[in-house]
Amino acid sequence: MLYGGSEANQKLVLGHPSGLFVLFFTEMWERFSFYGMRVLLVNFLTTAILTSDTVNFPGWGWSAENAGALFGTYAGLLYLTPILGGIIADKLTGYRWAVVIGAIVMTLGHVSMAFETEISLYVGLALLVIGTGFFKPNMTSIVSEIYEKVPQKKDGAYTIFYMGVNAGAFFGILICGYLAETKGWAYGFGLAGIFMLLGTFQFWLAKSLFGEIGAVPNNDKLEKNKQTSENSNPFTLKDKGLIFFTATIGLLFLLNDPSSKIAGINLLPENIAIFGSELSSSLQIVILALIAFLGLVISRIIRYQNIIRDRMIALVIFAVFTVFFWAAFEQAASSLVIFARDFTNRNLSGGLAITYKIVNAILTLTPLAILTYVLLKLYSQTKNKILGSNIILAVTFLSLWIVAIWMLKEEFFSIETQVKVSWFNILNSFFIIAFAPYFSKWWESKYNPSSAYKYAFGLVLLGVGFGFLAFGAMSIPQGAKTASISMFWLIAAYFFHTLGELCLSPVGLSQVSKLVPARMIGFMFGMWYLAIAIGNKLAGSLGGMIESVTSEYDMTTFFLIFTIVPIGAGVLVGLLNPLLKKLMHGIR
Repeated sequence: MLYGGSEANQKLVLGHPSGLFVLFFTEMWERFSFYGMRVLLVNFLTTAILTSDTVNFPGWGWSAENAGALFGTYAGLLYLTPILGGIIADKLTGYRWAVVIGAIVMTLGHVSMAFETEISLYVGLALLVIGTGFFKPNMTSIVSEIYEKVPQKKDGAYTIFYMGVNAGAFFGILICGYLAETKGWAYGFGLAGIFMLLGTFQFWLAKSLFGEIGAVPNNDKLEKNKQTSENSNPFTLKDKGLIFFTATIGLLFLLNDPSSKIAGINLLPENIAIFGSELSSSLQIVILALIAFLGLVISRIIRYQNIIRDRMIALVIFAVFTVFFWAAFEQAASSLVIFARDFTNRNLSGGLAITYKIVNAILTLTPLAILTYVLLKLYSQTKNKILGSNIILAVTFLSLWIVAIWMLKEEFFSIETQVKVSWFNILNSFFIIAFAPYFSKWWESKYNPSSAYKYAFGLVLLGVGFGFLAFGAMSIPQGAKTASISMFWLIAAYFFHTLGELCLSPVGLSQVSKLVPARMIGFMFGMWYLAIAIGNKLAGSLGGMIESVTSEYDMTTFFLIFTIVPIGAGVLVGLLNPLLKKLMHGIR
């Protein structure tokens, strides 16, 4: 058999094995639930307790700082738990059970958040973090094993899989955001959980397609993994001690930031003066942990031969710039939500209102029709093998059609046309789907730039997007709580941010697999996810500063920070291109 899995998995859908599209739809519903909740969280936390002319349902009235601290910690942990989830799947559960466990735990997390109490919110976020740890790394592992014998087709497979990610994000943001803003927050949080549960059922009922792929590891496989580990560069007692120290401090810092700001509970010592009394104790402890982690990375790298050592140094440099990118890009879930809600003119009338309604209908129905076509193709190839899974998928899509048509009808016949706060977030997924094929062709052409230049383009484009916001916000006076600037500036920002993401995001994980020797790839993947986690945590913390910066300076100053820093980082990584090419020793 050409592809991994059962004989039934050899039946092709759009040129790829049927199992890929089962994973496509599973990932789609997981991303539907994740992004559906993500776009609501900061909006819900910071919306005023009392309703007003611009707010349909009360929120908790938190400050942006507290909401940013909680979101940043949540987003940061989402990139750390997959490291443990992958290890557990390799040694105990197998990939398939890990995916199911993760999906069920995430479903419970969404259900918990629908109750809208403080304890249920924290429990829900904790369950989502744990569930993601099981789900996220093992879906891609199953895709990889399907194509183990045909690695040349992996790029195409991951492109299709990535479309599932963006389709789920698009509809999750669109539908959950609309329900939350028109019917109540619980409807948005709850719908995310319902589709997550249905996605779990369709995956489990299709398990026969995968054969032995992702099954519980047997003794032979465990022994082989053990021998491979023992023959690799082993972790010394010192290495393990540094890992434990840095991981413990990092976890305590992530939890301490929201707990100290929201509940006044400090998890870290308060009277530390390692680097003087000017810095806070928690920051000094984190600096110490970062120094220890840097020492760990350096001590590991210098044990390798020159070429391998140089390539890993290059990867560390890329990881540093990755932090800068995600710290700014993930403002989409924090400060840009507040900006869209409180400072953007979302009321439309006349021709603009009609145009918006038509565009929104096209944006909603066109991808839904395409996905339904793919579903029908999958059904035609697998109806005798995974009928139950196909029935569940049919139910989910029928439900999505019903909700989408109802939403469009409500919008079309409404007297007043107001663009929902969450609507702007769908632009990222839409632009990715629209422009990804062109970037793919660019990377395959003779004009394919180096990794350093891709990073440079990504960071500069990201900064340009914030530059549009900085210019558009010039009319907002210092300390203003509301304003009504054109939505053009926000749309332009999302456009350039997405172009930046398409330049930079696909490069990172690919570089890890290319630059790192197999015996250390697990450690370096962990380090890469750590860089993304730090970026997400910084995004929450920096986004939470929107109120303090605008009260002391103005909104333009706030966005100029995210304009200048990414552009400066982009120029710097571009200047480092000759050095990075030398360190990479021929790897592109």
